[in-house]
Amino acid sequence: MPDYLQPLGHGVYAIDTGFQRPRFDAAFLIVDQGRAAFVDTGTRHALPRLLGALEALDLPLDAVDWVIPTHVHLDHAGGVGPLMQALPRAMLLVHPRGLRHMLDPAALWSGAMAVYGEDEMRRSYGELLGVAPERARASSDEQQIRLGGRMLRLIDTPGHARHHHCVWDETSRGWFTGDTFGLSYREFDHPERGVWILPTSTPVQFDPDALRQSIQRLLDARPQRMYLTHYSQIGGSEAAVRQLADELLLQLDAMVEIAERLRQDPDRHARLKQELLALYQERASRHLGSAMAASTVAELLAMDVELNAQGLAVWLDKT
Repeated sequence: MPDYLQPLGHGVYAIDTGFQRPRFDAAFLIVDQGRAAFVDTGTRHALPRLLGALEALDLPLDAVDWVIPTHVHLDHAGGVGPLMQALPRAMLLVHPRGLRHMLDPAALWSGAMAVYGEDEMRRSYGELLGVAPERARASSDEQQIRLGGRMLRLIDTPGHARHHHCVWDETSRGWFTGDTFGLSYREFDHPERGVWILPTSTPVQFDPDALRQSIQRLLDARPQRMYLTHYSQIGGSEAAVRQLADELLLQLDAMVEIAERLRQDPDRHARLKQELLALYQERASRHLGSAMAASTVAELLAMDVELNAQGLAVWLDKT
């Protein structure tokens, strides 16, 4: 089995897409009775690993019934177009607000260009390809689909983005959460205290009230594990997931407080970045003790601090 493919149990596999750094961005492959579904795809550059996962598991290309991006941000859905071209029977299932972007990704590309710039877009994401309309469907809240012998349920989860849904797998009692349940990088794992988590407010549709409601909807299912795109499986019990949710919501409230306090600051972006980093360093230090230097936390979270500050600024300007 290739080192980028990790079995998680219950027929679920995490695929390290290779985006940015190891164990940063996951696509998931669900397999049941010889049928398969991808949840999130990574970028276009992930295609060899996605297809390599099928080959490693002796699954033919026509075994894939569904490709389900949690939302259309490019680290989750940039690879949808080329993956669909490679899978003859798969149907794309995407949030209704994201469907048009999967059919014609021109606006998606230009919007991401405004955030990342052309050089970074070419380097990290590659060309976007649209999906044929007859092979794409819009999801609906509480929709159920069959995969082999199991049912998957989708719910609308705005807050990180309005075009976000999450996927419930009753077999594993786990949610595929995209970015709704935050980020948890393996570098912050503690041998006794487990994993650490933080929210993401990536531009341009962050809405903290909606995000709190979406997190509660996830918790209402009493999940035992969460499958995060950034990165992989966390939890292991209802109590562990609840504890992670408490940390996530605590930080979400702190981020909103910081943003509100700096609303009129003339140097708002720089101050937002400074105070967000201080928050994350303090929370990571509580989790890890002295096991990681503050400078290492800053290095690992540099991209997230920048994007979270941008997203909070957009939210402030809207409100």
